[in-house]
Amino acid sequence: MHDVASRLANRVQLTTDAHHAYLDAIDNAFQLNIDYAMLVKMYGAPIGESQTERKYSPNECNGTKKKIISGQPNKKFISTSYVERSNLSIRMGNRRFTRLTNAFSKILENHCHSLALYFVYYNFCKIHKSLSVTPAMQAGLIKKPITIADIARMSDYTAPKSRGSYKKNENV
Repeated sequence: MHDVASRLANRVQLTTDAHHAYLDAIDNAFQLNIDYAMLVKMYGAPIGESQTERKYSPNECNGTKKKIISGQPNKKFISTSYVERSNLSIRMGNRRFTRLTNAFSKILENHCHSLALYFVYYNFCKIHKSLSVTPAMQAGLIKKPITIADIARMSDYTAPKSRGSYKKNENV
């Protein structure tokens, strides 16, 4: 949370689920300089079913409660759907999150590199249907989408001319 807080220039609205660890983390990082709400989901057996009928399947979400923690969050935007959609896009676009596959990251450094490449592609190359441009273009950071070849050229590393380890490219 301190990392997130350090990257923001303006006050933002944040919504989390009801995991209580978020309360201290957000309070310590933002020190009340945030519009923060929790979306509390209430789970239980579906109406008409007993708990034993659903012994091995998860309970249904029977409702939600919006709880304002600090600031003045806009109730219309108290939702975890945005971040859940983002998480789904990351998982589907980067198979390193899928356990029991040969792409699953076992080394943290490789996982971080893979994520960095995914985010560059997602924000600077991929034209999003809802925007008709890339997110970086929408934010005014670039004028046209970059290509995967552009990403490769921007890399700090180049392949060696002969077999061996990669070397840092001093010309970049």
